[in-house]
Amino acid sequence: MSRIGKAPIEVPSNVNIAIKGNTVTMKSDKGELSYTHETSVSASVEGTVLTVTRSNEEKETRALHGLTRSLLSNMIVGLTNGYKKTLQINGVGYKVDVKSNKAVFNLGYSHPIYLYQPAGIKLTAEGPTTLHVEGIDKELVGEVAAKIRALRPPEPYKGKGIKYSDEVIIRKAGKTGK
Repeated sequence: MSRIGKAPIEVPSNVNIAIKGNTVTMKSDKGELSYTHETSVSASVEGTVLTVTRSNEEKETRALHGLTRSLLSNMIVGLTNGYKKTLQINGVGYKVDVKSNKAVFNLGYSHPIYLYQPAGIKLTAEGPTTLHVEGIDKELVGEVAAKIRALRPPEPYKGKGIKYSDEVIIRKAGKTGK
């Protein structure tokens, strides 16, 4: 059996789960998430425990077993605690400002870059060089953070650009003179 797939998931009391066919829908006070899994894997709720089982021992089904369990667990964590990624902006004149539903980036280009908040994501700026991306969907939070980082990836010589707060930029030495 899959070590990850066979582990039961504890469901907190503030999360409601509805299973209809192969679609699992979860609701809490923070929002609602749903996931449609493959038919070779099934999910069931017994009391406060969510379990994922598989119908056969094929290689693809075994892989989907652990994946489905991890995705459902991530949904529960998102609905209870939420997810948050922090981005840091380094560089002279590089800054971000969040106004109502959009973020304005000045990243050394000839123009500012505007990014509108997607549904389910909250952007907050802590000063001009720190940006927080928060939401209940782990995949969406990671995707938005990656798109923001791609606006100006960190370069290895001076470290200028947008990086994750826990990311380490390996620096290069650069040219040496005679």
